[in-house]
Amino acid sequence: MYRLREEKVFKDPVHQSIYVQEATIWKLINTAEFQRLRRIRQLGTSYLTFHGAEHSRFSHSLGVYDITRRIISQFERNGYQDWPQEEKMVSLCASLLHDVGHGPFSHAIEQVFDTDHEEWSCAIILGDTEINQVLKEVSEDFPQQVAAVICKNYDKPIVVSLVSSQMDADRMDYLLRDAYFTGVNYGTFDLDRILRVLRPYRGRIVVKESGMHAVEDYLMSRYQMYWQIYFHPVTRSSDIVLRQIFMRARELYREGYAFKFLLPPLAQLLNGTIGLRDYLALDEAMVQTAFGQWSDEEDDILADLCKRFLNRRLYKYVPLEGYHETLEAKLRQAWEEIGLHPDYHLQMDTPTNLPYDVYKPGSPDPEPKEKTPVLVLDDKDRLTEISLKSDIVRSIAGLHTGKYYIYYPEDLVLPHIDRLKPEIRELLGL
Repeated sequence: MYRLREEKVFKDPVHQSIYVQEATIWKLINTAEFQRLRRIRQLGTSYLTFHGAEHSRFSHSLGVYDITRRIISQFERNGYQDWPQEEKMVSLCASLLHDVGHGPFSHAIEQVFDTDHEEWSCAIILGDTEINQVLKEVSEDFPQQVAAVICKNYDKPIVVSLVSSQMDADRMDYLLRDAYFTGVNYGTFDLDRILRVLRPYRGRIVVKESGMHAVEDYLMSRYQMYWQIYFHPVTRSSDIVLRQIFMRARELYREGYAFKFLLPPLAQLLNGTIGLRDYLALDEAMVQTAFGQWSDEEDDILADLCKRFLNRRLYKYVPLEGYHETLEAKLRQAWEEIGLHPDYHLQMDTPTNLPYDVYKPGSPDPEPKEKTPVLVLDDKDRLTEISLKSDIVRSIAGLHTGKYYIYYPEDLVLPHIDRLKPEIRELLGL
């Protein structure tokens, strides 16, 4: 592994200093594909709820690399025999590149266009890219190895678990980083303590039993962050408006609508044939430029949605006790009667539909796409899934306490309030 003559240092608000000593890592950071991550926000639309949440996938990816490097350094210092030292470079590269496939406002695009950022990450690593060329300098098959880690089919699960498990470097960084930039304390936990109690053991990353309380604290931090930050109803409202913009633009494109402004990468996205080169051209600057132009489109729904997103005129939300199909049918009928489009001006939603999980006990040997649970190693070399030992973890494992919400544009509904039935008005808080 070729080392730099002089290490590079990134000043970081979460980890203070991130050190890069490997020439391959430095070259990867400076590729066009990795630099693109500076133009992709880490928390999607959360900046419309928490104004400080402007941090990027770039800074998060550096943080994941740094935590992975620190874990491996601890394994090496202590001479743990269960850690395969020859896997260091593939682990570091995979941790750095794990999010390179994210698109602008990633989860909204994934839901509307049925894409997967991990698949795009692997396509970037294996495709005609600068990243691929840098990885091939290590060995001809090295890109395939790194991609296999990210796609969770690498032949050494211990390497995969560093980057993708229920207590991996990815989650440790984004909890601390997201808490810092949203200005909350929920996501803080003792990272140093957790790193000290991690152990490689029989092909897995496990936790020494004496460190179980630090892990409980970490999992409680996750729980709090999910409900207070990631599941925040205002953020969900902005996500809904964003997703509806993409849905409306796709619908118009398929109908042959003549957009006044449509750059080729967006056109390819809308028609479902986007290739790697156009995908890499997509960033949030391009998407928001399009939204600015679409604000003047002749289609009233698309124009209105874009103005709402850009100017933060989001949908009002009203909590519900539960979901009922008959209730949604009544609301849709009411919307049609007052001239609103129920597909674009109404959304019934629950946070449990979001792509997050607080903690799932799972199996010590999960399916490839499932994340390995936290395993505790006692002084008799026995492994136990943590929820079987911890009342705290057991109480939050698989817990779904999210409410249902109705989201709608209050300003468009109010002029027709007299035409709504009393039960609908009461339900909407009008």
